Amino acid sequence: MGDDLTESAAYPTEMDKTDSAILTALRRDARATVQEVARAAGVSRATVRSRMAAMQARGDIRGFTVLTAADLAPSPVRGLMMLAIEGAGADRLAHRLTGLREVQAVHSTNGSWDLIVELGTDTLEALDRVLFEIRRLPGVTRSETNLLLSTRTARGTGAPDRP
Repeated sequence: MGDDLTESAAYPTEMDKTDSAILTALRRDARATVQEVARAAGVSRATVRSRMAAMQARGDIRGFTVLTAADLAPSPVRGLMMLAIEGAGADRLAHRLTGLREVQAVHSTNGSWDLIVELGTDTLEALDRVLFEIRRLPGVTRSETNLLLSTRTARGTGAPDRP
């Protein structure tokens, strides 16, 4: 029984302040050394190693990734297109939208819009073309588009804020 208490104290089943501090350091730099993460989180290297292993085992950490310059290169013209969809075709339409080069993400939502589409193009003319193409897709009954003027990131992704 004593072993169970020790193990659960060493590997909490839910996120705590230490896990959050480790994740914050990793979000800032996923390539940081264990020593750098430990220093940022205010814990020992052994704690970082064991906590990271536990978070991976629980599925809190699903993987590590690399952001390339192309990933961070902003499209000069960005917008959000809200779509109302006729009937139950939102899944089919979302799948079709993800195949368009200009579509960066498709979100399902609640309220008066069924989908929100993140778009990025090099020019206003290119944005206009893709908006026209999306509006003509079967099932789209109504749309509204807003240009994104600036973006401020909520957490340290390494990506600069975009003007």
